[in-house]
Amino acid sequence: MNMLRWLLAAACAGLLTISAAFAGIPADYAPIVVMPAGTPQRYEFDLSDALARAKRQQKRLYVYLGADNCPFCRRYEAFLQKNAAELAPHFAKDYLVVDLRSTLAAQASRLFIRIGDTALPYADFQRSIGDERARALVYPSVWLLDTAARPLMQMPAGAGTFETVPEQLEILRLVN
Repeated sequence: MNMLRWLLAAACAGLLTISAAFAGIPADYAPIVVMPAGTPQRYEFDLSDALARAKRQQKRLYVYLGADNCPFCRRYEAFLQKNAAELAPHFAKDYLVVDLRSTLAAQASRLFIRIGDTALPYADFQRSIGDERARALVYPSVWLLDTAARPLMQMPAGAGTFETVPEQLEILRLVN
């Protein structure tokens, strides 16, 4: 009986791992997936390659910070999946989607954003781009950046953020 319980527990853990591995921006949006370096002590996300690619393609960056164990992230990702046929072409027109894959254990003090030779702690990164949300790390978070990593507009964060197609399109069109 103990062996059966162990096998059942292992199978459940495996399913959770598989589920977490597929969490993130749906493939319809052709996301550039950026995994953190330095885990588990440090979660450093390097935006350098994505910024260079955006510059070459003359596109903006739609940077999404989600956590594999965040129910609000799954909700937003499910919204994107459900509405992919309508939304993905609008994303593709002007944006490269960057999916920063994190976990809720990556609190602000352990999260860093790298651009080129400079890696800034989360709060310093937020301040450096003039983001008013610098006070707290909220999952999910989205930044719209130009090719110089300057914000294009202040973004809402957290649960309930742009969960209708018209709201999402307003964000993509930079309507305040």
